[in-house]
Amino acid sequence: MIWYTALVLAVGAERVAELVVARRNARWSLARGAVERGRRHYPPMVALHTVLLLGCLAEVRLADRPFDPVLGWPMLAVVLAAQALRWWCIRTLGPRWNTRVLVVPGLPLVTGGPYRLLRHPNYVAVAAEGIALPLVHGAWITALLFTACNTVLLTIRIRCENRALESATAGALP
Repeated sequence: MIWYTALVLAVGAERVAELVVARRNARWSLARGAVERGRRHYPPMVALHTVLLLGCLAEVRLADRPFDPVLGWPMLAVVLAAQALRWWCIRTLGPRWNTRVLVVPGLPLVTGGPYRLLRHPNYVAVAAEGIALPLVHGAWITALLFTACNTVLLTIRIRCENRALESATAGALP
């Protein structure tokens, strides 16, 4: 369980690093006229991601979930792939990436990197990680609950983000 706790803490540290990048990028976006959208769904998203990390540790400990290598190792690979995809998204969007919905008016949509394949690749990373991280150590209840709640929140988030992108890029040149 010690190595799993270290993994969950590392994912938590990665989240803190994201918030540092997001705060810096928010300053960049706001200085260029961005307006935040979706403020009401942001606190529940932060809470859900916090509960995911706590749920992973609590379920493994309280329910005495064993490590099953047949499931655990492939799920660890998915967690690592999700982190790589997330940071590919962050690198591709550069200062435009954020944990909040901040879109600079007039900028064209980013179509490089993972965005040439998917409209919202970061959310693929979030969904994959939300399933895989708990399952690394058999926390299937946490995986199910996170996935159900995340599906609801991502539906709201993606609609909000799509509307913001459509309105902000309406005047942008291709």
